[in-house]
Amino acid sequence: MLLNVTGSSLDYLPILIMFVVAVGFVVFVMLVTHLLGPQKKSKIKLDVFECGIEPQGNARVPFSVKYFLVAILFVLFDVEVIFMYPWAVNFHELHAVGFFEMMTFMGFMLIGFYYILKKGALKWE
Repeated sequence: MLLNVTGSSLDYLPILIMFVVAVGFVVFVMLVTHLLGPQKKSKIKLDVFECGIEPQGNARVPFSVKYFLVAILFVLFDVEVIFMYPWAVNFHELHAVGFFEMMTFMGFMLIGFYYILKKGALKWE
């Protein structure tokens, strides 16, 4: 079936209606909760709540760059492992060529991991 290239703007009317209804619903809910919600403000209500533990110090203490580096490396290697799943499922159909390609992929991954270890990216001080 070919797409109607000469469609009018009437074709987009359902999308516009859905957008208006969604935005209207959000505005309506925000107004209703603001009007019906509690109006009393006190020091205890405005205080930060963290699992019942009294807050200590400033909450805006910066994290170490090492923390973010480890998180990014985890995501990177986790995504690389996801590439191994289709290979494992199709292992018999890929034969020796598929095995060689996966060993090459694993080799590059291990080279990257060795580089990370040598740079000391995973060492906490």
